[in-house]
Amino acid sequence: MDFLFPLLILALLVPMFLGMRRQKKAMAEAAALQDSLQVGDRILTTAGLHGTVAGLTDTTMDLEIAPGVVTTWSRAVVREHLVDEDSEEQDDSDTAAGTVIEENASSAVEYGSDAGNSRSAK
Repeated sequence: MDFLFPLLILALLVPMFLGMRRQKKAMAEAAALQDSLQVGDRILTTAGLHGTVAGLTDTTMDLEIAPGVVTTWSRAVVREHLVDEDSEEQDDSDTAAGTVIEENASSAVEYGSDAGNSRSAK
């Protein structure tokens, strides 16, 4: 019974400590992302806006959200760096349309124009 109070304190402090570590790591990743921005990068903001970086200062950036439309934003709103679809398609070239990828002996997934169409006559 004498060690119950210190055990209770320890049980409350450990999750708090782990949460602080996780938050510090997330903040470091966000700062690294903001520091790595370059003109021409495609980004996604925390508001869900897609844009291209048109200019940078220490605390702000200019985003081109449509041809000829440039707005100024804080660097803190950057959620993620978007990858061009062309380079992403090259990475996915190993799974061509119409191929069958077997997941296990009982099921297979088919990719192609008729995939997922259960009403088509065969």
